[in-house]
Amino acid sequence: MLNPLATVPLVFDANDTAAGTPSPSRAEAEAAVRTLIRWAGDDPLRAGLHDTPARVVRAYEEWFGGYAKDPARILGRRFERSGYDDVVLLRDIPLHSTCEHHMAPITGVAHLAYLPGEHVVGLSKLARLVDAYARRLQIQERLTVEIADALQRELQPRGVAVVIRASHGCMTSRGVHVHGSAMVTRRLLGAFEREPWRSDILASLSA
Repeated sequence: MLNPLATVPLVFDANDTAAGTPSPSRAEAEAAVRTLIRWAGDDPLRAGLHDTPARVVRAYEEWFGGYAKDPARILGRRFERSGYDDVVLLRDIPLHSTCEHHMAPITGVAHLAYLPGEHVVGLSKLARLVDAYARRLQIQERLTVEIADALQRELQPRGVAVVIRASHGCMTSRGVHVHGSAMVTRRLLGAFEREPWRSDILASLSA
């Protein structure tokens, strides 16, 4: 049985698929969109839809651009912590992802914190890390794990905490049609797994 929390490769090679065969061309991708338009009951050749396949493919390049981003490179430029000995926390990072089950949007925020070891990184790198993993086909549980594990692996901090709060289009626009609910996932590593850090960091991330 496949493990839904298993991490995907850090960098996706656009020339390869999981089966080891070349990925579809842009023309093939656009043809697939035209097929879906016909399946939905419309005419891909009518004026309003004529350019839609090309637009969708361009949008996919942006929505799934995370496969081409290497978290190790994002976190590669580090700085000495210069005597700072407390938590670095960045809250409310906008998050836009896509559910791998229905390809519906996942929208929310991520909160990241780490207790530096020898180094720190620029705050923008934390936001870029979230974006690199979010812009892939995801489930929120794995997304949370991947972000936390990348921080731990690349920075070697004394503690890592990641909390994600997001709404899922697969619940709001189909199925049970539930609006206003949010899913919360979290991963704590190192010092943040234990008291007193655990309670302190969870309070800070939930405030």
